[in-house]
Amino acid sequence: MDLSHATTRRLDHLGIVAGICDEIGLVEVIDQWVPGPRRQVSHGVAVKAMILNVLGFVSRALYLTPQFFKTKPVERLLGPGITAEMLNDDALGRTLDALYEAGLTKVFADVAHRALEVYGWRENFLHVDTTSFHVHGQYAGGEEPGVIRIQRGYSRDHRPDLKQVVVGLITMYRQAIPVWIQALSGGEPDARSLPQLIEGYLEQMRQGEEEIYFVADAAFYTEENLCKFAQIPGVYWIARVPNSVQEAVWWQEEIRKEEMVESQDPAYRYKVVEATYGGVPQRWLVVHSQHGEKRDIEQISKKLIREKRKVEKELARIARREYESKEAVWEAVREAEEKWAYHGVKELGIRRKAKYSRAGRPRKGSEPDRVVWVLEGWEIEEKEEEVERLKVRAGKFVLGTNQVSAEALSAEEVLRKYRGQNQGPERSFRFLKDPMFFADSFFLKSPKRIMALVMIMGLALLIYALAERKLRESLKETGESLPNQVGKPTQRPTMRWIFQMFEGIDVLCMKHPQQTQEIILNLTDIHRKVLKLLGPEVEKYYLDSS
Repeated sequence: MDLSHATTRRLDHLGIVAGICDEIGLVEVIDQWVPGPRRQVSHGVAVKAMILNVLGFVSRALYLTPQFFKTKPVERLLGPGITAEMLNDDALGRTLDALYEAGLTKVFADVAHRALEVYGWRENFLHVDTTSFHVHGQYAGGEEPGVIRIQRGYSRDHRPDLKQVVVGLITMYRQAIPVWIQALSGGEPDARSLPQLIEGYLEQMRQGEEEIYFVADAAFYTEENLCKFAQIPGVYWIARVPNSVQEAVWWQEEIRKEEMVESQDPAYRYKVVEATYGGVPQRWLVVHSQHGEKRDIEQISKKLIREKRKVEKELARIARREYESKEAVWEAVREAEEKWAYHGVKELGIRRKAKYSRAGRPRKGSEPDRVVWVLEGWEIEEKEEEVERLKVRAGKFVLGTNQVSAEALSAEEVLRKYRGQNQGPERSFRFLKDPMFFADSFFLKSPKRIMALVMIMGLALLIYALAERKLRESLKETGESLPNQVGKPTQRPTMRWIFQMFEGIDVLCMKHPQQTQEIILNLTDIHRKVLKLLGPEVEKYYLDSS
């Protein structure tokens, strides 16, 4: 065999990504929304290229896309005649601009809707949440309607020195499958951003009058939000009731865990109470978590230690001062004591101190020029009632829902759906913020392009999550399994692990006078099993060609 004209290209797991893109018709949907000028790299192909870059897990910035594809089988992944050089920052930038002009949320909603139709998946319980991404550089704009403001705000990444953009996400229950993603202005409070996400989803994605439940954290729970969505038929919410609502605190203190019903998960107990807040009738679940109680008790101990240290420092500061009367010492201590939540003064030692104007030891029997009073000792104690209130509330929280019918939504289901929050948006945010994912910070020229890149991030997450769920469902249907990282069989592998399994798969390209032949190298039986489970649209990328 003459190998003088042979080259190799790294395919790895990118065929899986490309296959799922093809299966949901990603390129076709994008090209329908943004047809663009006649050229080999259509906007749809450019989006697919960016998704491949994102899910390549190589942490290359957008403008380094040609470098990413330099060692990849570009034509196999993106189409005949396409080269790495065509995927430059100008081409990708034009695509981001075109996506913005077409309407980012509409484009994403259409792709997501098409994907769910292809797989026949539908879920009426949706999780909604937000996070922030930090940005570098100066960004003008933000005054134009619909364009986000890139500015400082509360940073979930603990980078208050950097400007940020907020990303809102809605995912299917217990899945990282995004059905809605939206860029919001930096520093936008969740109380305002969460209803924006829900309203956008309802406008673009709701089918008829179908019932939908949105699951959210405590930031959603405001009178304004509750009243707003109480007016929309068939729209329900499950949310954590914040402890700023005094009635929620009262119920946590009033109901002992022994009075609660044990959940199907023995780590949880709950009791249902009726409530009205913001004029909206609700059912509340006062929930107790064993793990939460252990965590809270530890936090209470740390909180008491921290405050005790603070109290000691405050009393030491008072002890360094001189006061005109004994009462003035007490007044200073009482004033400080008002700021202490869990400690109080049990006993004080106050000493009378004579002051003389002349230096040295005063003569026997001489009268002092004046008398002052100083604090020279103290004993502090915990406020038993306040500490007991903390301990009684340990491990407890309150969930609320505007679905007052227990037949339509059981208490058990309320708890289970809320707990799925950790497996929806929070899992998705962990994925998007992975250091190997290029979107952990942005380096783009304008807020509009950052908004478009957020949409690309959402599409990348969508493709990843679709592949993972499809593989898991295929394993369950066939009764088969795959080895996990330690070699044990599993029916719930992560796509990250599958991607790692596919490392080292190459395409050997041999150019002959009349044709070019491509041979896939290093495929094993495990690889072939995964490909079969994922279906023909994925398999085709790993077939030899001539």
